[in-house]
Amino acid sequence: MTPATSAPAVGYALASMLIIQVGAAVSTSLFATIGPAGASWLRLAWAAVIFVAIARPKVWRMRPADLGVAAVLGVVSAGITLLFFEAVARLPLATAVAVEFLGPLAVGLLRPGGRTWPALAFGGVLLVTQPWTGTADLVGIAFALGAAACWGAYILLTQRVADRFSGLDGLAVSMPAAALVATFFGAPAAWPHLDWSLLLVGVGLALLIPVLPYTLELLALRKLTTSAFGTLMSLEPAFALVVGAVLLHQIPGALQGAGILLVTLASFGAARTGSRPAPAAPELEVAVSSPRSS
Repeated sequence: MTPATSAPAVGYALASMLIIQVGAAVSTSLFATIGPAGASWLRLAWAAVIFVAIARPKVWRMRPADLGVAAVLGVVSAGITLLFFEAVARLPLATAVAVEFLGPLAVGLLRPGGRTWPALAFGGVLLVTQPWTGTADLVGIAFALGAAACWGAYILLTQRVADRFSGLDGLAVSMPAAALVATFFGAPAAWPHLDWSLLLVGVGLALLIPVLPYTLELLALRKLTTSAFGTLMSLEPAFALVVGAVLLHQIPGALQGAGILLVTLASFGAARTGSRPAPAAPELEVAVSSPRSS
């Protein structure tokens, strides 16, 4: 597959990154009321409702192995959201994203001969985070590292779900699992504050994270290798810096600007070398996975 044929997938990934960072910045307004975990639960609960309503998955006709992969993706998705929001509550948005990017960076290292771009991106991440200053919140960094581990697993699992399910069926299975996991951590904090206005805000935020970006990433991972997608995600700190500066007034320094340049170069390099052939359709996919199948 040529770089030209992977261009739409790269566009999906870029749009997803921008939407996620805008959604994360907007979500900080809810932290004072329902906390990071409550905001995570509200998003995931609405996302589950939206995906099920759109896809109407016939789970009773799906293979147990496929359902299991989608359910595990849901658990990992809940981990990303919960841990990332806890990190953002303690760190500047760009710092949290840069640390979280270590997950996709590890995925990028999995491809033999594909270590040049992740290494370049890692240098950019160091410039963005500037760990030598010693001023970052260690608890926030720990949450971001946890989100990084979940993000790496998410990339690998999302590609498997994209290959096993057609349309949005995979997300319609994984999101309810994610919402169920998040309920244990976020519902107690959010429930006492729920009213119609907060519920409506939750719908809008769920569209920003995770409905639109997860859908775009699913489409991207049908065309890109996981290693290329993981390294392409090195643009995430750059998006976070821009969004943080515009919406949260978190102004980056000169070294962080240099880090943006490095991760941008790494992302373009990964995008040019990371397309993948179309996966073979699962044997029962047309018959049982499409929301329009009879």
